[in-house]
Amino acid sequence: MSGRAAEGQSPTIIPVMIGRWAVAAAPATIRTLLGSCVAIIVLDRAARVGGLAHVVLPEARGRADSPGKYADTAVPAMLSDLDRLRGRAGRSGLVASVVGGAAMFKSAPGSDVGRLNVEAADRILGGMGIPVIGRDAGGSSGRNVVVDLATGVVRIRVPGGPTYDL
Repeated sequence: MSGRAAEGQSPTIIPVMIGRWAVAAAPATIRTLLGSCVAIIVLDRAARVGGLAHVVLPEARGRADSPGKYADTAVPAMLSDLDRLRGRAGRSGLVASVVGGAAMFKSAPGSDVGRLNVEAADRILGGMGIPVIGRDAGGSSGRNVVVDLATGVVRIRVPGGPTYDL
């Protein structure tokens, strides 16, 4: 999924639902709401384009359905769409942020899916040579995330708490 606002129009706001991803160009913004899920955000700030994948679990383990649900399938799919939008392939100029991964389910001892999602994001991005320059992960609170593609700013709002930029 991708979105663009025509010149002179208000920026397009693209919501990313759980297990999905989106790529877009400025002046669009991409947004999502997270708990234990992780937003993997990849930006080309010079080209003013980027993408956000809202991943639920670290690994697909061979499952071909719902590639956006898993970090190991969502990131390559999102990057493929981002390459098409950028008009070129390659990782030069790309930077990433990882947001989310809260410990939301205290009732399941030993199950820290949020931490596992963050670790998977770091491993996948590192393996692709994309540096993680912003991080807001862990804790026990969900987060609203808005990515402004015109500025490259990743804004986070904790429900009932502060708003801040990465």
